[in-house]
Amino acid sequence: MRVLVTGGAGYIGSHAAKALAKAGHEPLVLDNLSAGHRWAAKWGPLFELDLADAEKLPQLLKKERVEAVMHFAASLLVGESVQLPRKYYWNNVVNTLHLLDAMQEVGVKTIVFSSSAATYGNPQQVPIPEDHPKEPVNPYGETKLAMERALQWYGNAYGLNWMALRYFNAAGADIDGELGENHDPEAHIIPLTIKAALGQRPNVEIYGTDYPTPDGTAIRDYIHVTDLGDAHVRALEHLARGGQSRALNLGTGHGYSVREVIQTVGKVSSKPVPYREGPRRAGDPPVLVADARAAGTVLGWKPQYSELETIIQNAWNWHVKENPGK
Repeated sequence: MRVLVTGGAGYIGSHAAKALAKAGHEPLVLDNLSAGHRWAAKWGPLFELDLADAEKLPQLLKKERVEAVMHFAASLLVGESVQLPRKYYWNNVVNTLHLLDAMQEVGVKTIVFSSSAATYGNPQQVPIPEDHPKEPVNPYGETKLAMERALQWYGNAYGLNWMALRYFNAAGADIDGELGENHDPEAHIIPLTIKAALGQRPNVEIYGTDYPTPDGTAIRDYIHVTDLGDAHVRALEHLARGGQSRALNLGTGHGYSVREVIQTVGKVSSKPVPYREGPRRAGDPPVLVADARAAGTVLGWKPQYSELETIIQNAWNWHVKENPGK
């Protein structure tokens, strides 16, 4: 299939584009490069276009004979979404509606949507199943949930086939070393810890040491970005076979604490990791772990690379390269 990958020059989108190519599909990367990287668009052509351009979108879909879409283009920083909700509603909702309308105009009927565990809000049970109440606690989660609901209504009204994949904590780097995580600013614990071990920052901050967890620090479910790419391909092929539209969790069902992440980076790197203990951040739950059994049942998907040490080893291998991608 010819698949338009929006945000395909970004972290998860570029790994999904590689997974598509590896599976025999044709990825076409759409990215405005506001957060993505030209060097990450290694599979298929790159089209520099913003989803706000409602006029050019359908023209591109038609000209390139797009058969399906994987949609990763979104703003994704939780803290920023609280400070700049307007940015998040315009980019994550309005621009996604532009995309859905362009698809409707030219007859593209299949989309795999990048969603988030942020749709759940504070967990009432752990592991978190797909039917858990949806009560987002920030604009980022609200915008993802709004689009999940729009997908359902578009499916009912226009015959759109869709899959929403709710990631927990995407992490790691391409197992072949061709891609990695390079955000600016960086907000994720694993690359921040690696940068501290490399001396590229003074320390890594531990936000909260008094949680009701075994070591007092927050626990998260980390999923290797290569496993995420595989899940997206499986979701696409599921829809192509006439499979049911729905939302699925992507995680491992096992969590690791912040201290375990820091200790594992130290083990993998054989370097001391400077850290600083600070207070909790508002809105951070003690534990976020996925019940991802449905993804195994529906897609036949099982994480292959998501042991914490494997995630960190791949991330470390990529980060120690000098000037990656340049």
